[in-house]
Amino acid sequence: MRKIFVLSLVLISIFACTKKETTGNLHLTGNVEGLGQGKLYISKIQDSTLVVLDSITIKGKSNFESFLNIDGPEVLYLFLDRGQTQSIDNSIPFFAEPGEMSINTKLKEFFNAAKITGSKNHELWTEFSKLNQRFTEDNLDLIEKRLQNEINFSQERQDSIDKAYEKLIKRKYLYVVNYAMNHADHEIAPYLAITEIADVNVMYLDSIANKMSPEVSESKYGKILKEHIKEVKNNQ
Repeated sequence: MRKIFVLSLVLISIFACTKKETTGNLHLTGNVEGLGQGKLYISKIQDSTLVVLDSITIKGKSNFESFLNIDGPEVLYLFLDRGQTQSIDNSIPFFAEPGEMSINTKLKEFFNAAKITGSKNHELWTEFSKLNQRFTEDNLDLIEKRLQNEINFSQERQDSIDKAYEKLIKRKYLYVVNYAMNHADHEIAPYLAITEIADVNVMYLDSIANKMSPEVSESKYGKILKEHIKEVKNNQ
C-alpha cells in the first residue's frame, strides 16, 4: 500500500511538471539555424533588473519551444549563450503578446537575421524602427561634422550644426508623437512614449495618453506612461 502511495505521488509530481512546462498564454517557438549546442534565455526587465523567465538547452536540434505566462503585451529578450565564443550579437528584443509567436534566426546573424511573427505590436515596432533609422543616420552625420569641426574649429559651423541638431530632435519627437497617436489602440504607443520621448513637452504625452484605448491604458506601459505624466506635472 505504501509503495502504491509513493508511486502515486511520483506520478502526480511528473504530471505537475509536465503541465507547468506546456501551459501558458504565450506559446513561443523558433529556430536558430546553425546552432548545434548552446543555451537560450528568455528574459524581461523588471524593476531595472533583468529577470530570466525561461532557459532552453540546445543540443543537436536547433529548434526551441517555450510556454510563458505574461500579463499582457510587453518587450521580452531572447539571449543566446555562445559559451566560449564572444559576440555582442547575442540578444533579440521582441514585443511579446499572448498567443502563438515564433522567432527564427541564424547563429551567425542572431539579431539581424531574426524574423518574428505572431505579434501586431512587434510588427508596428519593426515598422517604426525602420522609419526611425533615418533620424539615427542623420544624427550620426551631425556627430561626424562636430568631430571634423573640432579639428579646424569654426563657431559659425558649430552654430549651424547645433541648429540642425535642434531641428532633427523636433522632427523626431513629432514623428514619434504622431506614430504613437496613430496606433494608440496598441501597447506600442505608450512604450514609444516612455522610451523615445519621455522628456518631450508633457502636453504631447497627455495627447497620447488621452487617445489610448481603455485596454492599452491599463496595460503595463500604459500605466507607466500615466505615472510618468503625473510625476512630470507634480514637478512643474
